[in-house]
Amino acid sequence: MRILIAEDDHVLADGLMRTLRASGAAVDHVPDGAQADAALMTNTELDLLILDLGLPRLHGLEVLRRLRARGSRLPVLILTAADSVEERVKGLDVGADDYMAKPFALTELEARVRALVRRNAGAAVNLIKHGPLTYDQSGRIVTINDKVIDLSAREVGLLEVLLKRAGRLVSKEQLVERLCEWGDEVTTNAIEVYIHRLRKKIEQGPIEIATVRGLGYCLQKISE
Repeated sequence: MRILIAEDDHVLADGLMRTLRASGAAVDHVPDGAQADAALMTNTELDLLILDLGLPRLHGLEVLRRLRARGSRLPVLILTAADSVEERVKGLDVGADDYMAKPFALTELEARVRALVRRNAGAAVNLIKHGPLTYDQSGRIVTINDKVIDLSAREVGLLEVLLKRAGRLVSKEQLVERLCEWGDEVTTNAIEVYIHRLRKKIEQGPIEIATVRGLGYCLQKISE
């Protein structure tokens, strides 16, 4: 899961980043609306935007208006200190998907984040199944034939991307973009290493991570 946080309160932003990273997300942060707008124009592999309304340089609502004017359907969770009905209506009318007033419980924010990402992916439940493999998005637990598979955080993130695009080709560049935060030095060669490790752990039974040479990878079921 790839998340961008646009928040000028650095203490709050740091807390959000630590919480979401602990749940396995790749998280980046910008402190003002102008940087948020620029980041949204160049980063197309985001899963969610957490947007403060009271941003300097460019108001959060204007960031949202520009995002929707470009045709983006990226889920947006608004954060604001104002808890008036009028403020909520403005944000929702401009195109926000959900709304939280400060202060809020981090556990509730995590739950809303998961729900928004699931909804955008067309999934109403936490479990993703692919043959004998099941992935619990909330607990980030992978099982094959009901047996828990021990995966690193990076391997879980990689599998999550492949599962959500099961049967479709995913390039190495897309995997880097989906899994890595700004400044992470993860190369396409490193992705090959992660894929190799993941294969050894999950290729049990009728599933495989197929390599399309020079193009990328595809999680698929093996025909019997």
